[in-house]
Amino acid sequence: MSLVYAQPGVRLAHGAPAPPEVVRALQTDLRRLGYLRGGLDGQFGRETERSIRALRWDLLHGDGRGPDGEAPVPLSQYNDGRVEVVDGVVDERLAACIEDILGDEAVPKLPQSADPASDNRRALETVRALADAAVPIPFLLAILHQESGGMHFRVPTPRDPDAFIVVGLDRNDRANPDRITSRGYGMGQYTLFHHPPRPDEVETLMLDPVQNVGRAIRELTDKLERFVTGATPGRRADDRLAEIGAGPLRHCRYAPDDARYQLDCARCAAEAPRLDIGLDTPLVPGAPECLTPTPYHPETHYRDVPDRARLGCDWPYAVRRYNGSGVNSYHYQFQVLRRLLAT
Repeated sequence: MSLVYAQPGVRLAHGAPAPPEVVRALQTDLRRLGYLRGGLDGQFGRETERSIRALRWDLLHGDGRGPDGEAPVPLSQYNDGRVEVVDGVVDERLAACIEDILGDEAVPKLPQSADPASDNRRALETVRALADAAVPIPFLLAILHQESGGMHFRVPTPRDPDAFIVVGLDRNDRANPDRITSRGYGMGQYTLFHHPPRPDEVETLMLDPVQNVGRAIRELTDKLERFVTGATPGRRADDRLAEIGAGPLRHCRYAPDDARYQLDCARCAAEAPRLDIGLDTPLVPGAPECLTPTPYHPETHYRDVPDRARLGCDWPYAVRRYNGSGVNSYHYQFQVLRRLLAT
């Protein structure tokens, strides 16, 4: 394998002139290796720089271990003393490391689609048709659109040929801000804490959108059953307790033998009173904490949010803890509730 940027004396960096086709080739390899969220635009911007820093960090320190298991190989084994610092520069030594990683079949590469628009459409149709899901499909679809825009693969544009699987990158290690701590894959953003993924993980959660979404179903079910009215502080939904009380879980306002059971969520949301939520709105009735912007959610105002307390079920409270905690979880809840109107 010979990379177009693996040339003697190469130096690619933010602000340095470089041919767009060379930068795009680099970005494609970074996407293939799971270091770039997206954007194969041929411009060496800040996100490309951040991905290079993350790759360099792994070449120096990455042991492939995570709380969910081990990677097939640690990325640090490909360094061989060539990378010594964490910066955003691609030089000849780093290019040689990338070439070695790409050339090793022991390192699974992220998949891409030959027809992503059709694959995404089929995946969503399959989810809509699920007959035995434990969760309400409209809430699940709202989550999928919040997580990934309802896409399993990115859809190319005239300026960006990216057709790789959708990837979300988290950097939650304050001591090592260049380290990618987890990656969410596909339409359901199935999260792995080790990297690179194992071949079986590529085969199932990446190439099979339904198995990918299965993780979302299990996660949301767990949040409903164990979090909403849990007795352990920190494992309960304070918003639910303040607005509804500590009564039995409510899966739906309709009985299980009703044709609308866990299916008519969009109508329930449309008929609920709407709220405008801003910086002076308490997150929980009677509590002092109000909405504030965060690095993950810079929004400061949400208009026409269906009132979670008037939907007649506890799924809005489970949704809040599906992805995060604290103020972030309320941002997420408000966004999913608004998306529910369009499912």
